[in-house]
Amino acid sequence: MIVLKFGGTSVQNAEMMDATLSIVEKQLERAPVLVCSAMSKVTDQLQEIARLVGEGKESESEAILEAVREKHLACARSFISGMNLAKCEQDLDTVCAELRAIVRALVMLKEWSKRSNDAILSFGERLSTIILLHRARGRGMEAELFDSRELVKTDDNFTAAAPIEDLTNRLISSQVRTKPGMVAIMQGFIASTTGGAPTTLGRGGSDYTATIVGAALRADEVQIWTDVTGIMTSDPRIAKSARTIDRISYREAAELAYFGAKVIHPSTIQPAVNLGIPVWVKNTFRPGEAGTCIIPNVPGIGLKAIACKKGITLVSISSSRMLLAYGFLRRIFEIFEKYQTAVDLIATSEVSVSVTIDNASAVNAIARDLSEIGTVGVEADKSIVCLVGQDLWKDTTFLARTFSSLKGTPVRMITLGSSDINLSLVVPVESTDEVVRTLHDEFFPR
Repeated sequence: MIVLKFGGTSVQNAEMMDATLSIVEKQLERAPVLVCSAMSKVTDQLQEIARLVGEGKESESEAILEAVREKHLACARSFISGMNLAKCEQDLDTVCAELRAIVRALVMLKEWSKRSNDAILSFGERLSTIILLHRARGRGMEAELFDSRELVKTDDNFTAAAPIEDLTNRLISSQVRTKPGMVAIMQGFIASTTGGAPTTLGRGGSDYTATIVGAALRADEVQIWTDVTGIMTSDPRIAKSARTIDRISYREAAELAYFGAKVIHPSTIQPAVNLGIPVWVKNTFRPGEAGTCIIPNVPGIGLKAIACKKGITLVSISSSRMLLAYGFLRRIFEIFEKYQTAVDLIATSEVSVSVTIDNASAVNAIARDLSEIGTVGVEADKSIVCLVGQDLWKDTTFLARTFSSLKGTPVRMITLGSSDINLSLVVPVESTDEVVRTLHDEFFPR
């Protein structure tokens, strides 16, 4: 069996929903599970409802809710008919009524919390999958809808919940029925706690759902259908000559995702990694193109792609007391842990440590605490440019080509990851695009 995940742009309207179902229909004999996001922009609308609810603005929140309801009804009416349409309208109205009741209750309390936020955001995927179910049946496909909230169980870290792996695997494997000729439909992104409170898996959560399902059902492969043709050698909006990578390893894909490549989410592929399940990244708008296959290992060495992560802050700590002193690094990172701030890169010398962070909300407090153990410097408006490839250090010309091509560019920090697949450079944010283009032209000539 296979799992196919479609994002918001792939189900943004009736035309794209039909294109999605056509892709699924061609693979019906492979017992597909369709994991679907909310219609494009709907999650943003629901997020606005959640904000208005917290301010006690009932009429404004209900106006957006009604717009969401009408959008889904209009989509359904444009390509579903007869009894399938009547049942679809009934199901959509039932879900919207449930959302309206939640909104009214929260408005009275003027409550906004991460928990209430997830409760509201969970409705986008529920609505889109209702339409897909009834359209699939209207096209003559055997289809069944499963509620991801009943199958994917998580902790109570609302807005970025972590799945409870053993319980989730057990529920999915025992309850999701698949067979050749039938499509099983599930919502991406949404889940629930063991107590039944709706949760969401965070940014990229629908991709994560797809590989969770794939792992639980021991899928032959997982297909991530999006609006770009696979993983590319760089962001095509920056490097116009960027091209699709045929195959890439799990580790390379994860590095690219973390350092700015938005095609997949960093956590997305982990469930598939554990079982060696291939993950394909393909383009819904160009289904005939091959896309990129993410697999455990790809033979050979060399650069695969260049990514960038803007809006980085560089924090440096210098102290002669760290020379030959054990426990010094621990003291530094305890401060970052205290303020729940993750570190991207780290470089050390005998008397200094430099790190990068992308969440600078607590940087002033961090700098204050760090100043008790050394001299602190904070530099904002930086970017990480990340060069990813297998065994980069084994290419004796790689470093020389990299730095000779960037002659004149102020590189503030350099790290060659212990994984041997990531050379990262910290540069001024205003130089980022030019650095990416220069490096891409050097290693991926037209």
